[in-house]
Amino acid sequence: MKIEVGGITIAYYLDGPADGRTGAPVVMLSHSLAATSAMWEPQVKALAGSYRVLRYDTRGHGASAVPTGPYTLAQMVEDVRGLLAALALDRVYFVGLSMGGMIGQLLALTHPELLHGVALCSTNAKMTPDAPAVWDERIAVARTQGMGAHVEPTIGRWFTPGFVREHPEEVDRVREMIRTTDAEGYVACIEAIRHTAFLERLPEIRMPALVVAGRDDPGLPAAQAIHVHIVGSEMVVLAPAAHMCNLEQPEAFNAALLGFLARSEAARAAAPAAAL
Repeated sequence: MKIEVGGITIAYYLDGPADGRTGAPVVMLSHSLAATSAMWEPQVKALAGSYRVLRYDTRGHGASAVPTGPYTLAQMVEDVRGLLAALALDRVYFVGLSMGGMIGQLLALTHPELLHGVALCSTNAKMTPDAPAVWDERIAVARTQGMGAHVEPTIGRWFTPGFVREHPEEVDRVREMIRTTDAEGYVACIEAIRHTAFLERLPEIRMPALVVAGRDDPGLPAAQAIHVHIVGSEMVVLAPAAHMCNLEQPEAFNAALLGFLARSEAARAAAPAAAL
């Protein structure tokens, strides 16, 4: 489905319990750079029995619009706010991976009233000094060679070699996501995330928080830093798994997420009404 949000079209998908319970808590899923909401299919299947599951294609990706860039993280947070308002959804659990996790952090910092809790997966809160050169190179490749040139290098970062060998069909689906990402949308989103630098603000986040990362992801130290800075957060490291840990270890990822959601819901049920 598609809806107009802030002057652009956002594609979204809303699944839920088979018994049609409209009061079930909502879990919102936000995908990685160069992916689409389809990367969450293993989680939708696991979550939809008990939760309403809202996933969407970030601006510049999938079936959503590709407005002229560059974008900012603040704009991407506004897309989330607008989508929730358009669907008359008050508060959600927000689950973001990589770029989606950056959106989730800023959302939690600036609009905590929209969230019951947040799960931050394979993500970063502060770019390293060498990041500008890396992003410049990826932008240049996208513009001069197209997204096809990004496919294999990205697969090499996102999955362990063993997973690539043993799950060729799954990896091919991800290859297609990368290949069909709009190059200008990709570049515009890089401009939004390349200056991410809010690690020192993360202690301001005062809500249930789960950090998930793959043991084999070079970004694991960044995830560990997020865990340290968010007071009371939980952390789960999945192995073997690289960046796309939700796809490489779907059962373990789903178990960690479902456990976090169940604990958070139990705490909400036990809390005084004024604290919810």
